[in-house]
Amino acid sequence: MAAVSLILMVVALTSRFIQYLGQAVAGELASDVLLLLMLYRLPDFFLVIVPLALFLGILLAYGRMYADNEMVVLLGSGMSQLRLLGLTQGATLLVFVVMSFVSLSLAPWGVRNTELLKLDQAQLTEIDLIVAGQFQSFADGKRVTYAESLSARGEGRRLERVFVAAGGTADTGSGAGRAPRIVIAESAIPEIDPDSGARFMRLENVLQYEGRPGQKDFSVGQFDVQSILLPDAPEFEEFVEEAALRTTELFGSNSLERQAELQWRFSIILLIPIITLIAVPMSKVNPRAGRYSKLIPAALLYAVYFFLLQFSRDGVAEGEINPMLGLWWVHALFIMLGVIIYQPHGLMLLLKKSTS
Repeated sequence: MAAVSLILMVVALTSRFIQYLGQAVAGELASDVLLLLMLYRLPDFFLVIVPLALFLGILLAYGRMYADNEMVVLLGSGMSQLRLLGLTQGATLLVFVVMSFVSLSLAPWGVRNTELLKLDQAQLTEIDLIVAGQFQSFADGKRVTYAESLSARGEGRRLERVFVAAGGTADTGSGAGRAPRIVIAESAIPEIDPDSGARFMRLENVLQYEGRPGQKDFSVGQFDVQSILLPDAPEFEEFVEEAALRTTELFGSNSLERQAELQWRFSIILLIPIITLIAVPMSKVNPRAGRYSKLIPAALLYAVYFFLLQFSRDGVAEGEINPMLGLWWVHALFIMLGVIIYQPHGLMLLLKKSTS
């Protein structure tokens, strides 16, 4: 289980880190918060990966024992399938406890801190987000900024040898549109208007070129100081995402979204004993087939289980599924599947009696 978890975690974290790295390069995130974001997202990865790793871990461990005929000897020596299932459920008790803590407490904590960190990032200006030596797009692609190097300035940053290209506005034919401009400055620092609270990028020792490509009427200006207005910082809002709420805030709520989220958190916990019930009988393999013959069917089965839970959660949140039925029908379905796999001979005998 630990080996499978490690492999899946490396794949998931690498994919997410590449995504965050792309956002940092694009100027949407500061590079110094990437590892912190990854830390806050770890509990969410655990919710998906750990149950799957437990499922595959049981199949790999018992599959090897079946393939080497060790399980045949064990069962022939008096070990019953029921006792094997009980021992396996006992061994997964630690996973059950850990996942209960992750699902009910740690994962919501991670979502809350992720949202707070993203809100904090939204307060940053391009001076805080710029990466030295990179052309970066800001203001929805209307402005491109480049800084050759960065230096510390008190609590803020100072951009050295700055290039800014602003696209201007469209010319409607009346001459009202503003021509594109290119600004080259020796340095740039953040500035806030004490009266209005507006944010600016203050450029020093500026050389500006303004004009439309293909036309000759370019204007060249030189300024000691020039300021570029930056977007206003967004206001902080109270969390409305159910995944960020504490579990105690979900109890007793009439909101369908909160009921769906509460059932989802408990469903992740119920996954552990149910997939163990399925994995123990499913781990039986033909020695000629090898211990890995059940891995692909098991992965597909887990994917169907997880998809049905997500589908039911969305259905409850949107009012398409009765909250009383909720996600519980999915668990009941897979418990029945586990019983069928666990007692195939008893099921066949029952079917024969019913038909006779």
